[in-house]
Amino acid sequence: MVARLWQPLGLLALIAVAAMLLSLAVGSAQLSAAQLWAVVQGQGDALARTMVIELRLPRALSAFAVGGLLAVAGALMQVLLRNPLADPYVLGLSGGASMGALAAMLAGMGGVLISGSAFLGALLSTFLVFGLAHGSGGWTPARLLLTGVVVAAGWGAVITLMLALSPAERLPGMLYWLMGDLSYARAPWPPLLLLIATCVLLIPLGRSLNVLARGPQQAAALGVDVRPLEWGIYIAASLLTATAVTTAGSIGFVGLVVPHMLRLLLGNDQRLILPACVLAGGTLLVLADTLARTMIAPEQLPVGVITALLGVPTFLFLLYRSR
Repeated sequence: MVARLWQPLGLLALIAVAAMLLSLAVGSAQLSAAQLWAVVQGQGDALARTMVIELRLPRALSAFAVGGLLAVAGALMQVLLRNPLADPYVLGLSGGASMGALAAMLAGMGGVLISGSAFLGALLSTFLVFGLAHGSGGWTPARLLLTGVVVAAGWGAVITLMLALSPAERLPGMLYWLMGDLSYARAPWPPLLLLIATCVLLIPLGRSLNVLARGPQQAAALGVDVRPLEWGIYIAASLLTATAVTTAGSIGFVGLVVPHMLRLLLGNDQRLILPACVLAGGTLLVLADTLARTMIAPEQLPVGVITALLGVPTFLFLLYRSR
C-alpha cells in the first residue's frame, strides 16, 4: 500500500523538480546548466545570481504554489459534488475572489485586507452557487454547472463595472492581473505555507473523503460526520482559491484538468490524489508560466491564456462525455 502511494508521488516530485530547473534556466536570457549549478552553489556572476534568485525563483515558487492550491481546490470541489466538471473557475469561485480583491484594491487596501476580501468573495460565491443549485432533489450536475456559469457571468459583469469606474492609469495592470499574471509575484512563502498546511490537514482525512465521494447518505451510514466535513471543504476550497487569486490573478481550468487526469491515471483514492494534485498542479503552472514568458520573449503572455488553451478543450471533452 505504501509503495503504491509513494511511487507515483516520487515520479511526480522528480517531474516537478525538473520543471523548476527548466523555469530557472530559460527565459529572455538563457542560462546553461553550468551557470545554474554555479548559482545554486552561491557562485557565478552577479547578473546570473540576480536573475535566478531575485526574479525567476520567486516567480517559479509562486507558480508552483498557485497551481497546487487551484488543483487541490478543484479536487475538493469534485469530491464534494461528485462531479468531474466542478472547478473553482467554472463554478464562479475565482470570479468572486477576483471581485473581492479588486474591490479592496479600489478602496486603497493592501496585503492581508486584499486576501481577506478575496476570501469573502470566494465564500459568498460558494454559498450562492450551492444555495441556488440545491433544489428539492439535491444537486444535479446540469443544475450545478448552469448555476456556476450564471454566477461566474454575474461576477464578470460586476468586475466590468468596477473596471469602468476605475482610474484610467490603473486599468492596464488590473486587466493583465485578471487574465492571470505572475510578473509581480515576489512573495511565494504565504501560498506555499498554506499549501503545505492544507496537505498536512487533508491527507489524514483521505478515508473520509473517499467515503464522501460515494454520497452523503453512504458516508453518514459508515460513521462520517458529513455536515462538518462538507463545511470544511467549502471553507478550504474558498480559502485556497482566494489565496491563488490574490497571488496571481484569475487563472482558470487548473482545478478542472489536473484532478481529472490524475484520477484517470491513479484511481480515485484521495490519499493519493490530493498530494498528487499539489505536485501535478504546481508543475503544470510552472511549465505554463515558463511558456508564457518565453514564447514571445522579451514580451510576456498572461499565464491564464496558456491554461485556458489547455483547459477549454478538456472542459468540452468532459462535458461531451457527461451526456
